Amino acid sequence: MIFRYKEWKQLFLLCLGLFAGTAFCMKWMEEDFIYNGSTFTIIGLEISYPKVKVQEILSGLDYRVRTILSYHLYFDFAFMAGVYPGIAALCMMARDKVKNMGVGKLLLVLACLQVVALGCDIAENSYLLTWLNKPVNGNEFQFYHIIVFIKWAIALAGALFAIPLAIRRRKIIV
Repeated sequence: MIFRYKEWKQLFLLCLGLFAGTAFCMKWMEEDFIYNGSTFTIIGLEISYPKVKVQEILSGLDYRVRTILSYHLYFDFAFMAGVYPGIAALCMMARDKVKNMGVGKLLLVLACLQVVALGCDIAENSYLLTWLNKPVNGNEFQFYHIIVFIKWAIALAGALFAIPLAIRRRKIIV
């Protein structure tokens, strides 16, 4: 079965709803991310906090915050089910609107790469859930950052390349 624009749009809208609902729930939980009287963020754990700070936060959380963080990470799995297929659908919608075969192939590759981004995000969450129970060790943290970088690079490339092309009303030559 070959999807056409209409089917990709339906998938995109379904994913957008799943994305919005889970994002709302996760954002609601984030206000409870408190360690030593200060808030911390998931983005900080993913990108900006050094290994020592991540170790310190994850090993020093009280039971309540640890539970909320684990719920957040489990909600993130549902969030992923909306984000990556949604970006893939967006790429395919954009692909339907371009006449240039090279750009169309690039959009197809970006759509397919969302599976890799999904795998990286699953691995990232798995690391964080594991580190909630036992501390970061060895070179895991470096590998974790590589996974996070790959996930963000693929997802942003797909979304940022597809959005301007997908919102066009008619087919364009790029």
